[in-house]
Amino acid sequence: MKSPAVHTPLLSLIALAFLAAAGFAAEPLVTLRGCKFIPTEWADGDSFEIQAADGAHHTIRLYGADCVEWHVNDENDARRLREQRRYFGIAEYGGSPQASIDAAKAAGQCAAEETASALSRPFTVHTAFADARGDSKHRRIYAFVTTADGRDLTEHLVKMGLARAFGVYRETPAAKSAKDYQENLRDAELIAAKAAAGAWAKTNWDKLSAERQEQRKEDAELTLAAGTGKSSAVFKINPNTAARNELMKLPGVGEVSANRIIGGRPYKKPSDLLTVEGFGPKTLERLTPYLQMP
Repeated sequence: MKSPAVHTPLLSLIALAFLAAAGFAAEPLVTLRGCKFIPTEWADGDSFEIQAADGAHHTIRLYGADCVEWHVNDENDARRLREQRRYFGIAEYGGSPQASIDAAKAAGQCAAEETASALSRPFTVHTAFADARGDSKHRRIYAFVTTADGRDLTEHLVKMGLARAFGVYRETPAAKSAKDYQENLRDAELIAAKAAAGAWAKTNWDKLSAERQEQRKEDAELTLAAGTGKSSAVFKINPNTAARNELMKLPGVGEVSANRIIGGRPYKKPSDLLTVEGFGPKTLERLTPYLQMP
């Protein structure tokens, strides 16, 4: 999400960061009506293939939703699944790691099946065709999806406990700001948790805080390790095109920061990254040797 052009020299970097976080999009949303869901073996609840009315196929990645991984093909997928299990407080479900993994994957499969069911009738896609590659495997675009009965698919999945409110946000088709949309989804997540819906039915509430703390500790250790390396870069990353897991190779960049970088695209120069929420001059100085700008 790129901030709108502002021509006053008095506007501070803090204000620019606020504008970026508030969801000002670089490109307007395009509405694709009469879309059809295309079944695939790799689809998740939040990532799937559709066919537009003109026959074009697109791989959609939902704004604001993160469904549990159930196709785990490499170490990155495994790490992500572990983080999701901890988020939902089910890392020790069933008394063993395997039982917890099986339960989490089952929730991911339920999400995929629910998405397929919710999109069994023609639906509407709203997209600016922003690149949503998360794992470099599929050319995906971020989108909002409105079902045939008028529901926002992301909100529906979160309400059912089949997704967490997490990911990239922007202004909605109804002109709701990215921040408001995010807060609404977080409220829906809280309600789903209270109702023990979906994955929340297996949550161990006595251990949820400890599980999330363990994840934060690991994230902090990775950030510390990445930030203490030599300043000379051994790789270059284009923040406009890199996938989420590629951005996470940057020193001090975790999944949340990577999502914020993706949401703030495009960037013309390294200093444009100062519009990303949480990024200051020190962060920029640390990242700049690793950046390859257009």
